Amino acid sequence: MTEARQNIIERLQKDILGWQGFVSPAVGEQKGIGLGPVETAFPNGVFPTGNIHEMLCAQQEQAAATSGLMMGILSVLMKNGGACIWISTGRKFFPASSHQFGVAAHRLVFVDTQRERDTLWAMEEALKCEGIAAVVAEVNDLSFAQSRRLQLVVEASKVTGFVMRSNLQKLSTTTCVSRWQVTPLPSQTEGDLPGVGFPCWEVQLLRVRNGLPGTWQLSWSDQGFTWGTEQEPQIEYTDVQLQVG
Repeated sequence: MTEARQNIIERLQKDILGWQGFVSPAVGEQKGIGLGPVETAFPNGVFPTGNIHEMLCAQQEQAAATSGLMMGILSVLMKNGGACIWISTGRKFFPASSHQFGVAAHRLVFVDTQRERDTLWAMEEALKCEGIAAVVAEVNDLSFAQSRRLQLVVEASKVTGFVMRSNLQKLSTTTCVSRWQVTPLPSQTEGDLPGVGFPCWEVQLLRVRNGLPGTWQLSWSDQGFTWGTEQEPQIEYTDVQLQVG
Protein backbone atom coordinates (compact mmCIF):
# COMPACT_ATOMS: atom_id res chain seq x y z
CA MET A 1 0.00 0.00 0.00
CA THR A 2 1.42 3.37 -1.00
CA GLU A 3 1.93 6.11 1.56
CA ALA A 4 -0.62 8.37 -0.14
CA ARG A 5 -3.30 5.68 -0.02
CA GLN A 6 -2.52 4.95 3.64
CA ASN A 7 -2.88 8.65 4.48
CA ILE A 8 -6.26 8.73 2.76
CA ILE A 9 -7.46 5.69 4.71
CA GLU A 10 -6.30 7.13 8.04
CA ARG A 11 -8.00 10.44 7.28
CA LEU A 12 -11.24 8.66 6.38
CA GLN A 13 -11.09 6.60 9.58
CA LYS A 14 -10.61 9.76 11.63
CA ASP A 15 -13.55 11.45 9.90
CA ILE A 16 -15.82 8.43 10.45
CA LEU A 17 -14.92 8.25 14.14
CA GLY A 18 -15.70 11.96 14.47
CA TRP A 19 -19.10 11.50 12.85
CA GLN A 20 -19.83 8.70 15.30
CA GLY A 21 -18.92 10.82 18.33
CA PHE A 22 -15.38 9.54 18.94
CA VAL A 23 -13.42 12.77 19.05
CA SER A 24 -9.68 12.93 19.72
CA PRO A 25 -8.80 15.23 22.63
CA ALA A 26 -7.04 18.47 21.82
CA VAL A 27 -3.32 18.76 22.47
CA GLY A 28 -2.76 19.37 26.18
CA GLU A 29 -6.37 18.59 27.05
CA GLN A 30 -6.97 16.03 29.76
CA LYS A 31 -8.83 13.07 28.33
CA GLY A 32 -10.93 10.43 29.99
CA ILE A 33 -13.28 10.34 32.94
CA GLY A 34 -11.15 8.27 35.29
CA LEU A 35 -12.11 4.75 34.16
CA GLY A 36 -8.47 3.89 33.59
CA PRO A 37 -7.84 0.85 31.37
CA VAL A 38 -11.55 0.51 30.57
CA GLU A 39 -11.30 3.62 28.42
CA THR A 40 -8.60 2.06 26.27
CA ALA A 41 -11.35 -0.16 24.85
CA PHE A 42 -12.86 2.88 23.14
CA PRO A 43 -11.44 4.50 19.99
CA ASN A 44 -8.86 7.20 20.82
CA GLY A 45 -8.93 5.95 24.43
CA VAL A 46 -11.77 8.33 25.30
CA PHE A 47 -15.12 7.49 26.89
CA PRO A 48 -17.68 8.53 24.23
CA THR A 49 -20.00 11.14 25.66
CA GLY A 50 -22.95 12.30 23.60
CA ASN A 51 -23.87 8.68 22.85
CA ILE A 52 -26.21 5.98 24.15
CA HIS A 53 -24.74 3.24 26.36
CA GLU A 54 -26.63 0.00 26.94
CA MET A 55 -26.34 -1.52 30.42
CA LEU A 56 -27.48 -5.14 30.88
CA CYS A 57 -29.07 -5.77 34.30
CA ALA A 58 -30.73 -9.19 34.40
CA GLN A 59 -30.65 -9.39 38.21
CA GLN A 60 -31.32 -6.94 41.02
CA GLU A 61 -27.73 -7.09 42.27
CA GLN A 62 -26.48 -6.26 38.77
CA ALA A 63 -28.83 -3.29 38.62
CA ALA A 64 -27.46 -2.04 41.95
CA ALA A 65 -23.85 -2.52 40.80
CA THR A 66 -24.59 -0.80 37.50
CA SER A 67 -26.16 2.15 39.30
CA GLY A 68 -23.00 2.52 41.39
CA LEU A 69 -20.73 2.44 38.36
CA MET A 70 -22.90 4.98 36.56
CA MET A 71 -22.84 7.27 39.60
CA GLY A 72 -19.05 7.33 39.38
CA ILE A 73 -19.29 8.23 35.69
CA LEU A 74 -22.00 10.82 36.35
CA SER A 75 -19.85 12.50 39.00
CA VAL A 76 -17.50 13.47 36.16
CA LEU A 77 -20.18 14.28 33.57
CA MET A 78 -21.99 16.55 36.06
CA LYS A 79 -18.97 18.35 37.50
CA ASN A 80 -19.49 21.37 35.25
CA GLY A 81 -23.16 21.73 36.11
CA GLY A 82 -26.29 20.20 34.71
CA ALA A 83 -28.69 17.64 36.10
CA CYS A 84 -29.29 13.96 35.44
CA ILE A 85 -32.79 12.77 34.54
CA TRP A 86 -33.60 9.26 35.82
CA ILE A 87 -36.70 7.66 34.26
CA SER A 88 -38.38 4.36 35.19
CA THR A 89 -41.68 2.62 35.90
CA GLY A 90 -40.48 1.24 39.24
CA ARG A 91 -37.68 3.30 40.75
CA LYS A 92 -35.32 1.30 42.95
CA PHE A 93 -32.35 3.66 43.19
CA PHE A 94 -31.76 5.22 46.62
CA PRO A 95 -31.01 8.93 45.98
CA ALA A 96 -29.08 9.50 49.22
CA SER A 97 -26.44 6.98 48.12
CA SER A 98 -25.35 9.33 45.33
CA HIS A 99 -23.37 11.42 47.85
CA GLN A 100 -20.93 8.51 48.22
CA PHE A 101 -19.96 9.10 44.58
CA GLY A 102 -19.79 12.88 44.78
CA VAL A 103 -23.20 13.53 43.18
CA ALA A 104 -25.58 15.81 45.07
CA ALA A 105 -29.02 14.18 45.34
CA HIS A 106 -30.83 17.38 44.41
CA ARG A 107 -29.20 17.27 40.96
CA LEU A 108 -30.92 13.96 40.20
CA VAL A 109 -34.41 14.44 38.77
CA PHE A 110 -36.55 11.29 38.94
CA VAL A 111 -39.41 10.76 36.50
CA ASP A 112 -41.79 7.90 37.33
CA THR A 113 -43.86 6.55 34.45
CA GLN A 114 -46.63 3.94 34.31
CA ARG A 115 -45.75 2.33 30.97
CA GLU A 116 -42.44 1.41 29.39
CA ARG A 117 -43.25 3.18 26.15
CA ASP A 118 -43.72 6.33 28.21
CA THR A 119 -40.27 5.78 29.71
CA LEU A 120 -38.66 5.66 26.26
CA TRP A 121 -40.67 8.67 25.09
CA ALA A 122 -39.63 10.67 28.18
CA MET A 123 -36.00 9.69 27.62
CA GLU A 124 -36.10 10.83 24.02
CA GLU A 125 -37.57 14.17 25.03
CA ALA A 126 -35.10 14.63 27.92
CA LEU A 127 -32.14 13.88 25.64
CA LYS A 128 -33.13 16.87 23.50
CA CYS A 129 -32.33 19.26 26.39
CA GLU A 130 -28.74 20.36 25.81
CA GLY A 131 -28.37 21.70 29.36
CA ILE A 132 -28.76 18.23 30.88
CA ALA A 133 -25.61 16.28 31.70
CA ALA A 134 -27.08 12.79 31.26
CA VAL A 135 -30.29 10.77 31.06
CA VAL A 136 -30.83 7.29 32.54
CA ALA A 137 -33.79 5.05 31.68
CA GLU A 138 -34.74 1.67 33.14
CA VAL A 139 -36.53 -0.56 30.60
CA ASN A 140 -37.13 -4.23 29.89
CA ASP A 141 -36.41 -4.25 26.17
CA LEU A 142 -34.86 -1.97 23.59
CA SER A 143 -35.39 -2.52 19.87
CA PHE A 144 -33.08 -1.48 17.07
CA ALA A 145 -35.55 1.20 15.93
CA GLN A 146 -35.93 2.63 19.44
CA SER A 147 -32.17 2.79 19.97
CA ARG A 148 -31.79 4.48 16.59
CA ARG A 149 -34.26 7.22 17.58
CA LEU A 150 -32.32 7.86 20.79
CA GLN A 151 -28.98 7.93 18.98
CA LEU A 152 -30.23 10.45 16.42
CA VAL A 153 -31.29 12.76 19.26
CA VAL A 154 -27.95 12.70 21.11
CA GLU A 155 -26.03 13.31 17.90
CA ALA A 156 -27.62 16.77 17.93
CA SER A 157 -27.80 17.52 21.67
CA LYS A 158 -24.50 15.82 22.76
CA VAL A 159 -26.20 14.57 25.93
CA THR A 160 -25.04 11.17 27.23
CA GLY A 161 -27.68 8.48 27.71
CA PHE A 162 -27.71 5.22 29.65
CA VAL A 163 -30.33 2.51 29.08
CA MET A 164 -30.56 -0.08 31.86
CA ARG A 165 -32.04 -3.15 30.15
CA SER A 166 -33.38 -5.98 32.34
CA ASN A 167 -34.83 -8.51 29.86
CA LEU A 168 -31.97 -10.41 28.23
CA GLN A 169 -34.10 -13.17 26.67
CA LYS A 170 -34.71 -11.06 23.58
CA LEU A 171 -31.28 -9.47 23.38
CA SER A 172 -31.12 -7.85 19.97
CA THR A 173 -28.74 -5.66 18.06
CA THR A 174 -28.97 -1.94 18.82
CA THR A 175 -27.24 1.22 17.66
CA CYS A 176 -25.87 1.90 21.16
CA VAL A 177 -22.17 2.74 21.15
CA SER A 178 -21.43 0.11 23.81
CA ARG A 179 -23.00 -2.75 25.74
CA TRP A 180 -21.99 -3.18 29.38
CA GLN A 181 -22.62 -5.79 32.06
CA VAL A 182 -21.60 -5.01 35.64
CA THR A 183 -21.44 -7.65 38.40
CA PRO A 184 -20.79 -6.86 42.08
CA LEU A 185 -17.66 -8.22 43.75
CA PRO A 186 -16.86 -8.55 47.47
CA SER A 187 -15.64 -5.25 48.85
CA GLN A 188 -12.22 -4.92 50.42
CA THR A 189 -11.70 -3.16 53.72
CA GLU A 190 -8.56 -1.25 54.60
CA GLY A 191 -6.14 -3.37 56.55
CA ASP A 192 -7.82 -5.55 59.17
CA LEU A 193 -10.66 -3.12 59.84
CA PRO A 194 -14.10 -4.73 60.16
CA GLY A 195 -17.18 -3.67 58.23
CA VAL A 196 -17.93 -3.04 54.57
CA GLY A 197 -15.34 -1.55 52.24
CA PHE A 198 -15.63 0.47 49.07
CA PRO A 199 -17.80 -1.00 46.27
CA CYS A 200 -16.10 -3.27 43.75
CA TRP A 201 -17.36 -4.50 40.39
CA GLU A 202 -16.49 -6.74 37.51
CA VAL A 203 -17.06 -4.58 34.45
CA GLN A 204 -17.57 -6.27 31.10
CA LEU A 205 -17.67 -4.37 27.85
CA LEU A 206 -19.45 -6.91 25.70
CA ARG A 207 -19.59 -4.76 22.61
CA VAL A 208 -17.84 -1.51 21.68
CA ARG A 209 -18.36 0.22 18.36
CA ASN A 210 -14.96 0.38 16.63
CA GLY A 211 -13.34 -0.72 19.89
CA LEU A 212 -12.09 -3.79 21.75
CA PRO A 213 -14.32 -5.61 24.29
CA GLY A 214 -12.83 -6.76 27.57
CA THR A 215 -13.32 -7.39 31.29
CA TRP A 216 -11.87 -5.40 34.19
CA GLN A 217 -12.18 -5.15 37.96
CA LEU A 218 -13.01 -1.65 39.20
CA SER A 219 -13.65 -0.22 42.63
CA TRP A 220 -14.61 3.18 43.98
CA SER A 221 -12.96 5.11 46.78
CA ASP A 222 -12.71 8.71 47.93
CA GLN A 223 -10.14 9.25 45.17
CA GLY A 224 -12.44 7.94 42.41
CA PHE A 225 -12.11 4.77 40.34
CA THR A 226 -9.31 2.30 40.93
CA TRP A 227 -8.75 -0.84 38.90
CA GLY A 228 -7.21 -4.27 38.77
CA THR A 229 -5.80 -6.41 35.97
CA GLU A 230 -7.56 -6.74 32.63
CA GLN A 231 -8.89 -10.18 31.84
CA GLU A 232 -9.36 -11.93 28.54
CA PRO A 233 -11.91 -10.19 26.29
CA GLN A 234 -15.43 -11.62 26.39
CA ILE A 235 -16.58 -10.90 22.86
CA GLU A 236 -20.25 -11.07 21.99
CA TYR A 237 -21.08 -12.00 18.43
CA THR A 238 -24.30 -10.56 17.04
CA ASP A 239 -25.88 -10.40 13.65
CA VAL A 240 -24.89 -7.33 11.67
CA GLN A 241 -27.76 -5.46 10.07
CA LEU A 242 -26.95 -3.47 6.97
CA GLN A 243 -29.28 -0.89 5.55
CA VAL A 244 -28.82 0.32 2.02
CA GLY A 245 -30.37 3.50 0.73
